[in-house]
Amino acid sequence: MSLIHIQDLTFTYPGASTPILRNFSLDVEAGDFLAVVGNNGCGKSTLCKTLNGLIPHFIAGDFSGTVLVDGENTLDMDVGTLARRVGYVYQDFENQIVRPTVLDDASYACLNYGMEDYLDRGKKALELSGLSGREKDYIWQLSGGQTHLLALAGALALGPDVLILDEPIAQLDPAHADRIYQILRDLNQKQGKTIIVIEHHTEYIADYCRHVLLMKDGRAVWKLPVREALGRVEELEESSIFPPQVTIAASRLQKQGRYLPCAPLPVTVSEGTRAFQKLSWKTQPAPEKAKAEPPRPVASFFNVSASYRSVKGEPHKVFEDLNLTLRSGENIALVGTNGAGKSTLMKLLTGLIRPGSGNISLGGRLISEASPEEISQTVSLVYQNPEDMFIKDSIKNDIAYAMQARKIPDWEEKTRLLLKRFRLTDLANRDGRLLSGGQMRRASLAIGVALNPKILLLDEPTANLDIATRKEIMYTLKEMKDITETVMIATHDMQLVCEWADRILVLHQGRVAADGTRDEIFADRRLLDLVGIRPPEIFALGRALDERALCYTVDDFLNAFKETRDE
Repeated sequence: MSLIHIQDLTFTYPGASTPILRNFSLDVEAGDFLAVVGNNGCGKSTLCKTLNGLIPHFIAGDFSGTVLVDGENTLDMDVGTLARRVGYVYQDFENQIVRPTVLDDASYACLNYGMEDYLDRGKKALELSGLSGREKDYIWQLSGGQTHLLALAGALALGPDVLILDEPIAQLDPAHADRIYQILRDLNQKQGKTIIVIEHHTEYIADYCRHVLLMKDGRAVWKLPVREALGRVEELEESSIFPPQVTIAASRLQKQGRYLPCAPLPVTVSEGTRAFQKLSWKTQPAPEKAKAEPPRPVASFFNVSASYRSVKGEPHKVFEDLNLTLRSGENIALVGTNGAGKSTLMKLLTGLIRPGSGNISLGGRLISEASPEEISQTVSLVYQNPEDMFIKDSIKNDIAYAMQARKIPDWEEKTRLLLKRFRLTDLANRDGRLLSGGQMRRASLAIGVALNPKILLLDEPTANLDIATRKEIMYTLKEMKDITETVMIATHDMQLVCEWADRILVLHQGRVAADGTRDEIFADRRLLDLVGIRPPEIFALGRALDERALCYTVDDFLNAFKETRDE
């Protein structure tokens, strides 16, 4: 018998006109490592919440069908009992951290169950999660990746057979993302845990998972072994899933008659390097550089230092003697590992954080001499979690709020135009917190530009989004040139960096480790190794075939490698 058996499951949220899950059926064998993929809103998270009993025991709705975990019906078990069978690490995992120290939090669930060995269970879970030695640390001393691992430890301590993780690496740099998946692989292979991940990053699915479940419109389209699943390029793309770039390139070469494999399409860079070894790089003409006057500065940092106070030990220093100038008209990508200071730099620009020493100027005026209202008319920050931007009962009122508060003339008309520009008119009266991921991102951008800021700051604007929604956000960003002069994005999304940014700032250990174009940044292997950033897969594939190749998209790759070595 399957460890998980779902038959004809249908679920409708209260007030919804249509079901989010429709006659859904699935079997998951014990010991599987299953990736669940599908476009935003197809029901992935809803499906997983039926496995740990949150639906329908905690989240009410119209529920029909059968969900069995290890042969027992979830309707016959309460949420507390199911938590010991199915552990869950949510997309907003920070909300699962409830205690001040690491061991205290990891063992808290076991303490709630009255287990006498709760501390031993917490220590064992921390060991399995790679957090041994951090037991006495405060939770705010952990990095984003370590906090995610602590949430995993809290679920592990109860000893579940199944672990579910919703978007486990959406907001992590490559080093932390690798660590998360390596620990999941150990839990799967050495501890016998059945792992289910909701994941958009197919390159990690290729490296770590065994099976892939494709969902569409609340139904299971298929569940297949990972190599067969990722080879269904067109079907995945139609469902707003990016197959690995290596696989997309092989599929398109196959259609052109330039690649005729007798085996499944390659799904990793190493497989692609072997598959495409006969391709030869064709020298590309260097683009002409237009001569132009350097744009005027819009913001400058002069010997800025910034620290956070710490409950234990010395203050945590983020920047020391930071010097940086941002110029009008630039599209700037701010990259670096978790904890490198990306969000801190943005908060310094908005005046939310004051520097310990040094000065920051906006348009030639020191931030220290400006009021918060004056700063907000020059620079605007759109938060990493778009729901943090919503304070009213509708997005129309959220967009209008700042303009109303400042008594800006014609604020009603400006609100109407922003709703139209960001394709939100039909959603004007909806609560922003109840929108889809892409709709929330568009609404948060509309709020961010309502005061026509000269500088717009965006923190991880494409996190947790499928292809269609990412493309929509990219399109919106490119449209914003006539709204705001300078845009800076903090992101781990290197595809976004390569396709959008004309200037890349790399932060490392409190300083700007590099400042340049995408060619200057990604062609520097020493820099990439030092700061732990990773270019898109297709870039790595191109350089593996020929060191001179600098390919940022699949189109770049196909245009650059037009010949075969035999020819």
